[in-house]
Amino acid sequence: MFLKMNNLLFSLHLLLLASSLSSSLAKGGAFQSLLPSEDFNDRINVSRARRLLDEVESRARVDLAQGYMTNSDLERVIKEFGQRCSNISRIYSIGKSVNGVPLWAIEISDKPGEEEPEPAFKYIGNVHGDEPVGRELLIYLANWLCHNYLKDPLATLIVENVHLHLLPSMNPDGFSLRKRGNANNIDLNRDFPDQFFFANNDEDSRQPETKAIMNWLRDIQFTASATLHGGALVANYPWDGTIDKRTYYYGCPDDDAFRFMASIYSHSHYNMSSSKEFIDGITNGAAWYPLYGGMQDWNYIHAGCFELTLEISDNKWPNAAELPILWKYNKMSMLNLVASLVKTGVHGRIYSSGDGRPLPGFITVSGINYTVRAGGTFADYHRLLAARDRYEVVATMPGYKSKNTSIWLDEGAMTLDFVLDPEVSIKGSVLQNVYDCNCDSKSKLEFVQFLWGSHFEVFFIFIVILGFLCLLFQRRKKVKQSTGAKRTVVV
Repeated sequence: MFLKMNNLLFSLHLLLLASSLSSSLAKGGAFQSLLPSEDFNDRINVSRARRLLDEVESRARVDLAQGYMTNSDLERVIKEFGQRCSNISRIYSIGKSVNGVPLWAIEISDKPGEEEPEPAFKYIGNVHGDEPVGRELLIYLANWLCHNYLKDPLATLIVENVHLHLLPSMNPDGFSLRKRGNANNIDLNRDFPDQFFFANNDEDSRQPETKAIMNWLRDIQFTASATLHGGALVANYPWDGTIDKRTYYYGCPDDDAFRFMASIYSHSHYNMSSSKEFIDGITNGAAWYPLYGGMQDWNYIHAGCFELTLEISDNKWPNAAELPILWKYNKMSMLNLVASLVKTGVHGRIYSSGDGRPLPGFITVSGINYTVRAGGTFADYHRLLAARDRYEVVATMPGYKSKNTSIWLDEGAMTLDFVLDPEVSIKGSVLQNVYDCNCDSKSKLEFVQFLWGSHFEVFFIFIVILGFLCLLFQRRKKVKQSTGAKRTVVV
């Protein structure tokens, strides 16, 4: 009798413990009923109860990922996409995770794998292992562009004018483990070199996922990018940290441009811009909470890439049934942010006046302490700027005279090419002989006879070119760019 009473009390204690666990998890919004019904008998003991609770936690993890792609699923889907949309895509890996999982990327362009004088943009998802929405939405984005290329104007504009790179999962190990960090339990968004604190500046000591991103940006000159996170609904921009670790607004040199980019995403979103927590649905990172070793600050400082951190879901790991809705809410934001690379800002190339060859020079804007480097092959540059009235743009190249010009930039983009003169003039050219001529009357007569003789055609072409340049100069003085228009100017 005593033995039966003792077993009954123990069973009641175990049921109360299971009930407490179920209640606690239900408050977290995960699951309402987790324990399977068990027929407890006299042989049940504490170790069996512990195993039962371990099974419950394991089942919770499995249920949490139900409906999401596993890493194997994601790899298969990416490769299938590459075959289905091979005309506008390229599949490649930028490296491997701690556990050896390939970090698969998709490039989408009308000329994938080829270098062109076009801006490059990248989206990165699943930086934190327990924030998997981004990896799913990037597959939605790839499929939408594939299905709508040459059908939808926005899809066509992106494919034909941008090299778009998608990395659905930066942290596949963390996803498998259902935790924030990677397999070494390192937060990858705290693992990059930091401008204020130098504790993690040894590249060899960084995580393989971090080094893969850094090498990726050495191979490809990205103009802009964004990472997709979860846990809030806001577009976050640099700086992420402050020099004294206090929380306050700390803007980078291109604060206006970043606010402009963040607003494009926020206002294209279903409800991000109506946030009650963040004005206009955007925030400076340091004003929200300071962090160090973050990826977006490193991109801007070391890679010339304007990166946003996008919090796209209040719930870090929502039910998979919500993914189509989240795609619907974020679709236009993701598309418009990429399209802004060609629909806004200043773009162009730098040439040598001596032989016309491309010069991989530098572009600066007066009043903004930041330099954009032109590409090595085509000397193309893509300078993101907020829409406002006037900018003074300067092109420089070692061994050449710098050149600057004022532009009006409203809502549209502008193409601005620079032709730079060598610091040492080229001797023996026709132009130099004309301007350096210091002759008497006789030599002047000979010069006129020279021009009106067998070299009349050269003189005529010279006059036409000079007249065209004068006309172009007059138009530049008068013109102010109209809203949404795109102009091409050569200086």
